[in-house]
Amino acid sequence: MIRRTLVCVSLLVALAAPLAASSRSEARAQVAFGISVAQRGLWKEAIYRWERAVAIDPTYAAAFNNLAIAYEHEGLFEKAKAAYETAIKLDPKNAFIKQNFEFFREINDRRNSQTPR
Repeated sequence: MIRRTLVCVSLLVALAAPLAASSRSEARAQVAFGISVAQRGLWKEAIYRWERAVAIDPTYAAAFNNLAIAYEHEGLFEKAKAAYETAIKLDPKNAFIKQNFEFFREINDRRNSQTPR
């Protein structure tokens, strides 16, 4: 089982750039719901919620991080990589995101080296 840190909504609210309150609020609600369903193993629903969150607020690094974790869990490695890269670009100092991306790269590199060519 893949264990990563789902970035808590409250932590990133303080770090996020000011946006229209209603958009960020709706994106936070989607992220929170995504976390609750992911914790119950409903990864497809979590992906749906986090995709909605990044569509609502494309500057929301936590949503991209969580989306990357879900993509990784579902074996969508190219999508996971792209989502991690976006999260890092949006919040390059976020230790949770950097750690998750490092784990992903390590596991993905190992997986790729074991795949017959």
